[in-house]
Amino acid sequence: MTVTVTSILVSIVYVAVLRWAWRVLNWVWFRPKKVERCLRQQGFAGKPYRLLFGDWKENSDMLKEARTKPIETKWVLIFNIHGKNSFMWIGPKPRVNIMNPDQIRDVFMKINEYQKPSHPLLKPLACGLASHEGEKWAKHRKIINPAFHQEKLKLMIPAFYESCSGMINKWEKLVSVDEGSCELDVWPDLQGLTCDAISRTSFGSNYEEGKRIFDLLKELTDLTVHVIIKAFVIPGYRFLPIPTNRRLKAIDKEIKASLNALINKREKAMSAGEDAKNDLLGLLLESNFREIQEHGNTKSVRMSIEDVIDECKIFYFAGQETTSVLLTWTMVLLAQYPNWQARAREEVVQVFGNKKPDFDGLNHLKVVTMILYEVLRLYPPVIMLNRDVHEEIKLGNLLLPAGVQISLPTILLHQDHELWGDDASEFKPERFAEGVSRQQRVKSHSFHLDGVLEYALDKTLLSPSYIHAPRTVITLQPQHGAPMILRKL
Repeated sequence: MTVTVTSILVSIVYVAVLRWAWRVLNWVWFRPKKVERCLRQQGFAGKPYRLLFGDWKENSDMLKEARTKPIETKWVLIFNIHGKNSFMWIGPKPRVNIMNPDQIRDVFMKINEYQKPSHPLLKPLACGLASHEGEKWAKHRKIINPAFHQEKLKLMIPAFYESCSGMINKWEKLVSVDEGSCELDVWPDLQGLTCDAISRTSFGSNYEEGKRIFDLLKELTDLTVHVIIKAFVIPGYRFLPIPTNRRLKAIDKEIKASLNALINKREKAMSAGEDAKNDLLGLLLESNFREIQEHGNTKSVRMSIEDVIDECKIFYFAGQETTSVLLTWTMVLLAQYPNWQARAREEVVQVFGNKKPDFDGLNHLKVVTMILYEVLRLYPPVIMLNRDVHEEIKLGNLLLPAGVQISLPTILLHQDHELWGDDASEFKPERFAEGVSRQQRVKSHSFHLDGVLEYALDKTLLSPSYIHAPRTVITLQPQHGAPMILRKL
């Protein structure tokens, strides 16, 4: 009897080990090779799959080399292009580049089929609405949406104006001291401008009061990028008990604590009968409270404190980071093309004269809008979007197997000669004279901070010390800053 029981146990263990071994082999070899055959049959090109590591070494080498290459070479290195229809290996998972605008539109429309990839290292930054899917995304979108109604945004224009005025006044003083001109790296000041603007419009505080959170977010971003790069070279790097990884956790904890205190203070004021403020946090809490009143205080209806904290973090990071790089590249290009700088200045003077900007007037800035669209085309803040495919699905004429990741390389699409013409790499705002939809089939997601009109106060030229070296640190940033020569008109 004992022998029989032992034999049964041994058999069970043996079968379990075999099943586990088969799953591992299927994951690291058989399935990747099957997916590779499927992709090649459909015309995709890429390196042959190598056991477990895939293109890990090439990716690591490309990341290092990309930091030393000019912008034109950098995109080729980063995306490992084998033509438009290509793929690369992220471990045992193939990442497929999608360059067809109709297919890209399909990806954005079918959000449940093409889901945002989750990366543990990016979770502290890619949080809130930017990371949610399905019902949770719909719930958060419904609660957040009222804060972005046109009438609410109009109320924020004075805050934008105050932020812009502070920076411009600083620049005017520098120009006056240096007898009509001065050299200045505008990148840090534009970061300060957008920090101040987001603090005012999101939390009703000025930049100094919110500076600690911004400093922590910047450090968090820099450390996250450092760890991601190291993880390409040293598998499991993020799990090592080293000071960098401990600091990442400490920063995230401090940010959450600061935002939690801010939210609790605001909720207590609202509970005491105070009206919600017309900043994004006040509008968010008011909308959340209204949902609770109408549908009950259940988890499926309301946002928790943790949810509100995540939305505040994405307000800070996405609003400040993307807008500051947009303004920086706008200044760089306007300094290179003084004719467009003059046209933008003339338009602002014509629309506003000596008056403060208002919402209706901002909508009449056609030349400024054309310039901003063209800057976003050439220097999109986010150069690539990825989506995971969990079940086999048709995408246009493609059949994508479960387990692949698709990549939407924004920077390559925005400079594709087939879509934009032979002058795709050139700065030509006139291509947007009739707006985005009339210009191309490509659907561009754009935004801008209306404070850019403040450029009308100064004439800018690129400094001889300027080095053109865009690099990706979550967003597309000037690696060596943006030194400019500012001159008083």
